[in-house]
Amino acid sequence: MPLPSLRSLRALLAAALSAVLLVLQPPTTGLAAGLRLIEIPADGARPGLTGGVWYPCAGAALAENRFGPIVVEAARDCPLAGMQLPLVVISHGVGGSFLSHRDTAQALADAGFVVAAIDHPLDSGRSATRRPGDIASMLERPDDIKRLVDFMLAGWPGAARIEPKRIGVFGFSRGGYTGLAAIGGTPDFRLILGHCPTYPGNRWCEQVAAGATDGRALTHDARIKAAVIVDPAFGAQFTAAGLRPVTIPVQLWASEFGGDGVAPKDAETVARNLTVKPELHVAAKAGHFAFLAPCSAELSKAAADFGEAEICTDAAGFDRGAFHRNFNAEILGFFRRHLGAGQGP
Repeated sequence: MPLPSLRSLRALLAAALSAVLLVLQPPTTGLAAGLRLIEIPADGARPGLTGGVWYPCAGAALAENRFGPIVVEAARDCPLAGMQLPLVVISHGVGGSFLSHRDTAQALADAGFVVAAIDHPLDSGRSATRRPGDIASMLERPDDIKRLVDFMLAGWPGAARIEPKRIGVFGFSRGGYTGLAAIGGTPDFRLILGHCPTYPGNRWCEQVAAGATDGRALTHDARIKAAVIVDPAFGAQFTAAGLRPVTIPVQLWASEFGGDGVAPKDAETVARNLTVKPELHVAAKAGHFAFLAPCSAELSKAAADFGEAEICTDAAGFDRGAFHRNFNAEILGFFRRHLGAGQGP
């Protein structure tokens, strides 16, 4: 069962709102990753969503976009290039943000994909409304992703250039759970009742026992045609019956060591119970946080200062930068096979 969100991810990424510093670099040629921040309006009782979109643009000048200790190299608000572009939406883990998988988003955008990521309001480190210990944080996540897809196809300025039949999802940790739910999966939340350790602020067990998840249908989105699921939280709660409706291609990643409440059995259970067998990758010598974007020296220091150095620290012999080059290449190859590449300018 996943642990509550880590203080560092909340604090570090909450600090990301403090400043955005743009330092222009020499112009690039060919496609480059553009970056545009987004705000999705509130929907009834559901709060507004914030995030960012990476996308292909041509002949733009790269810049360093600074969000607190996190730096994103992209061409801010550059013109969108291409037509009939595939879309990938990203769901972060607990305490994370739309910035958590920035290198993967950039790699896909450089290759002609539009990539949209949001802060989940109930358990993002940047959100003032976060309640990560409330089961609502899990129940509402899949609907956040549907709202993001809706916005990208109708409300985003480049919506007309996105091909609605070429949509994928990437999800890490709780985002992996979110991705599985979005593509048709339904976990059996009552399976957590057999192992209910008490964590400060975590009310899941009492809420599930009291029936908070009974009869609650999770939001599914049939527009999603391919999924990359990474070290999924709650993976062990997805039974064969719960995953039977999932019929699209899935690329599944697992860390050898796990962490933050996610164990190897989570991905193993998902792999065993999917009807269409996934493309499975096990990251040797990797812990759970190895799937987050590589940390700069500045971010590593900030994490250590908050007492959460493990977010940026990997096992001996594991090179996160080298791993991510392969990780991103495999993800790009998977989405190209199942969604196609973007049509260039």
